[in-house]
Amino acid sequence: MRLFVAIQLSDEMKKTLTQTLHDLKKKGVSGSYVPLQNLHLTLAFIGETDNPGAVKDALKAVSVKPFRLTLSEMGSFGDTLWAGVKGNQGLSGAAKAVRDALDAAGIDYDRKKFSPHITLVRKASGNWKSIPVPKGDMMVKRISLMKSSAKDGRPVYSEVASYG
Repeated sequence: MRLFVAIQLSDEMKKTLTQTLHDLKKKGVSGSYVPLQNLHLTLAFIGETDNPGAVKDALKAVSVKPFRLTLSEMGSFGDTLWAGVKGNQGLSGAAKAVRDALDAAGIDYDRKKFSPHITLVRKASGNWKSIPVPKGDMMVKRISLMKSSAKDGRPVYSEVASYG
């Protein structure tokens, strides 16, 4: 089972990002657009595991104090376009708590430095730099353990458990 820990976005935040996706398409940016239902902010990517129960148990130790998630910028990692999120103590604390819980349980995960972003387009090409920064925020009260599977060759994300 392929797993990751994420913040699921509110409907309002998804609506804001949908407008940004439309703006990118209007500007001729091509690539693999992330479907609306798959938009999220990853706190830790675990990847393939044959013991999802251990991951669920480890995350029970995580408590999330409500905090505000605010969009801050547009950016890219190579050919991946994303909407950036303003760093704050709540967000960095949630990411640290998740990673600490996984470490304590001996669960392997991608240890890249946490860089809060919401992926919008993979394998993007075209000029996206004139697209305005989306304006949106939401309250985060919980985190989710998510499963990634494929349906008709496309990724489908579904919640396995939530913590808050």
